[in-house]
Amino acid sequence: MRQELVWDLRALDAAGLVTDERVAQAGVTLSVAGLYPSLHLNVGECYRKLGDLGRAHEHLQHARDTIGALGDDAYGQLIKGGLERLAQQLTSE
Repeated sequence: MRQELVWDLRALDAAGLVTDERVAQAGVTLSVAGLYPSLHLNVGECYRKLGDLGRAHEHLQHARDTIGALGDDAYGQLIKGGLERLAQQLTSE
């Protein structure tokens, strides 16, 4: 799980170095801003699994703060559902 967290944190850091143009060149239809909800969801889930609920809550909030960059399509619904599940899990722990 710690290796997954390291990977997810690297991905989150790397997103800050990417432009919308580079994302489009890679064939991704989202803007860079649209990547952040998923990245924060992944990091938050890792922290939850590792028992660091404070950091999990922080990343859940960051994901919620950036959710407006997602559309109301299947991908957006997938990420929003993941955020809801993470929030429920954090509430019950």
